[in-house]
Amino acid sequence: MRIGQGFDVHAFGEGDHVTLGGVRVPHRRGVVAHSDGDVVIHALCDAIFGALALGDIGRHFPPSDERWRDADSRQFLRHAAMLMAQHGYTLGNADITVIGEAPKIGPHAQAMRENLAVDLDSEVGRISVKATTTERLGFCGRGEGIAAQACVLLERA
Repeated sequence: MRIGQGFDVHAFGEGDHVTLGGVRVPHRRGVVAHSDGDVVIHALCDAIFGALALGDIGRHFPPSDERWRDADSRQFLRHAAMLMAQHGYTLGNADITVIGEAPKIGPHAQAMRENLAVDLDSEVGRISVKATTTERLGFCGRGEGIAAQACVLLERA
């Protein structure tokens, strides 16, 4: 078995939605990012890459590379899934926490879980997506951005 953890954060900027777990979530602001800024998928990719000892998402998809400008982060996750399989692992489980005061995650969590399960060739029941606030403390609490953390357990296939 291998365990990995990941974290990602993006500042809010212009826009009318955020993409989380591959779901377009209406919000009064967007995020500042090179790709679509999906903190859920970015944290999850980092957790998988970490469990495989393959660096971080920036190593695989550098923000300096224009190929990834405005990219759909689900392709990053499919790449992580391919590497997981190539190294002989499957997803045991993933636990993801979105950190921020808004938008509300609950109404979209199931759709996020379903997207992640498809991209990871896994069962929805192995993937948890939940949220917490920071009680209005720090940059997330002040509404300046959104973050996510993820933990994964990979098992030998």
